[in-house]
Amino acid sequence: MALSKQEKARLLAGVGLFSALGPRALGTIAGRATEVEFPAGRYIARQGEVGSGVFVIARGRARVVRGDEEITVFGPGDFFGELSVIDRAPRVASVVAAEPTLCLAIAAWDFLALLEENPKLMKAVLLEVVARLRATTEHIRH
Repeated sequence: MALSKQEKARLLAGVGLFSALGPRALGTIAGRATEVEFPAGRYIARQGEVGSGVFVIARGRARVVRGDEEITVFGPGDFFGELSVIDRAPRVASVVAAEPTLCLAIAAWDFLALLEENPKLMKAVLLEVVARLRATTEHIRH
C-alpha cells in the first residue's frame, strides 16, 4: 500500500537530514519523493555509477559495500546518494538490499532544486557530509 504524502513527510521528519525543516518544506520534499521497493539482494545503488537520486530507507535494511568489503548496514531513517548527486561523480560504494527494503527516492534534479530553495536543508547536507568525512578520516588514522 502506497504511503500518503503526510506519511512520507512524517517519515522524513525523523531523518536527521530533514529534521530541522518545517511542515511546509517536508511536504514539498514528500511530494517529490517516490516509493521504490527492492527485494533482498537487489542493488539500490552501484559503486562507480553516477547517482540519479538520493534514497531514504523507510523499511528494511541495506548493506553498504565497497569492493568486497562491507562498510556498514543502513536501516530505517538512514539516507545515501547525496554525494554523487551533488558533485555528479561516480558513487564510492554500492548499496544492496539485505532484506526486502522500501526506500523513498528523490530524483537528482529535485534534490538539487530543494537544496537551492531551502538553506536549512543545504546546511544539514553540508553538516552530514562533514560528519561522514570526519568519521572516515578518524577511521583511517587509527
